[in-house]
Amino acid sequence: MEVSNMTTVTVFVLLGLSNNPQVQALLFVLFLAIYLLTLLGNLLMVLVISTDSHLHTPMYFFLRHLSFLDAFYSSIIVPKLLENLLSKEKTISFLECFTQISLVIFSGATEACLLSVMAYDRFQAVCHPLLYVVVMNRRVCAGLVGSSWAIGIGTGLINTLLLAQQHFCGPNIIRSFACELPPVLLLTCSNPCTSIASILTTMSVLGLGTLVLLLGSYSCIITTALRINSATGRNKIFSTCSSHFLMVTIFYTSGVLRYMIPASGSALEQVLSVQYSVITPLLNPLIYSLKNQEVKVALGRMLARKSRLPL
Repeated sequence: MEVSNMTTVTVFVLLGLSNNPQVQALLFVLFLAIYLLTLLGNLLMVLVISTDSHLHTPMYFFLRHLSFLDAFYSSIIVPKLLENLLSKEKTISFLECFTQISLVIFSGATEACLLSVMAYDRFQAVCHPLLYVVVMNRRVCAGLVGSSWAIGIGTGLINTLLLAQQHFCGPNIIRSFACELPPVLLLTCSNPCTSIASILTTMSVLGLGTLVLLLGSYSCIITTALRINSATGRNKIFSTCSSHFLMVTIFYTSGVLRYMIPASGSALEQVLSVQYSVITPLLNPLIYSLKNQEVKVALGRMLARKSRLPL
């Protein structure tokens, strides 16, 4: 299916994860189950946080946006993956591919910003508890979330528009299960220096910049927690922040490595792509709900209200 004599590529071919029909059938069932659980978990988090007044705090305001973003992010990748697992012609149009690239970059950049915002929120709550309500007021929270979405949109558009300026004349085979910037860059027939410089700048400024903010916030949180004489107080702080720190570790380890490692179509790249685009959106609601007593109590209240409704 490789097209080497075309002057302009109009479709790409996604190699996917396997060519074995039996393996593809098993993967289809697995990824369909993961996708449905991801949507259920994240949208349930959005519903619980939106309907329970006890969770109308800055931390859960940010978590609601993160859960919605994870459901959206998973919907960018998994439906096309499921379609290709059942299809013999694993093609994706030029426009669809570049739309997917743009949305993947947008989602990743927005999530990185939201995770930093959530770390800053925890920093204010732990290190400046008396000023927390004043500093993290509704306007500030809305501004931080709005800025995160705006940065994500801008980052996705800039990198995708620069990539679209490249000339694609063949081959048209993408060694991945989704359109992502690194493997698509390998197919360009023109000089990709501009796109490479753009994505490296994005990773340096946005990726490392948000990581520095995260590490700085958690360094201050840990230092403050260690100064507390009460073991109960320390445990409460670490318990509150551990879920967020775990998700930060998973997201940055897989996402940053995926875009920093030179694209080659290796198995490691596929594993990293599956990790941050399929597994991470599933883990977020599980970790935040199972490790968060407030969320579990709120979910119980919501289910109790539903059971009391007249049939």
